[in-house]
Amino acid sequence: MKSAIITDSLRKTGLPGLRGVWAHEAGGGRSLLIVAIEQRYPGHARQAAYLTAQLPSAAYMNRFTVVVDHDVNPRDLGEVMWAMCGRTDPSLDIEVMKRTWGSRVDPLTLPGEIAFNSRAIIDACRPYERLGDFPAVAESSPELVASVSRRWPEVLG
Repeated sequence: MKSAIITDSLRKTGLPGLRGVWAHEAGGGRSLLIVAIEQRYPGHARQAAYLTAQLPSAAYMNRFTVVVDHDVNPRDLGEVMWAMCGRTDPSLDIEVMKRTWGSRVDPLTLPGEIAFNSRAIIDACRPYERLGDFPAVAESSPELVASVSRRWPEVLG
């Protein structure tokens, strides 16, 4: 439900190339948001991240907003982590927003303190300026995967 609400909100902003949104269960449906886009211009991934992180429907207690390319399934945490590990340069592609909308129920909020939090914006997309020459994803054909699975079902079952 949360993912659909955020998707609708992002569409209303006019963000182009939106392919999917997932408010991941691992983050309690609030703290980890993944957005898949088809990049159309320089800065598009960062724009998608900032818009998502600050949407009223998504901002409360959000801690991580990750943007991935359209070839990554935002619901599959393994694929998201794969994109982060192979497409994110931490010094360039992770930004931290400070003093954002937190909650008193956040275990990191100290008693008596104002409920701010910070959030990381993670660009896990191929660099826009390298879309034409970024290494292709190395993967086996569906036929080979099926053949190997049939041959060793007890291992790959």
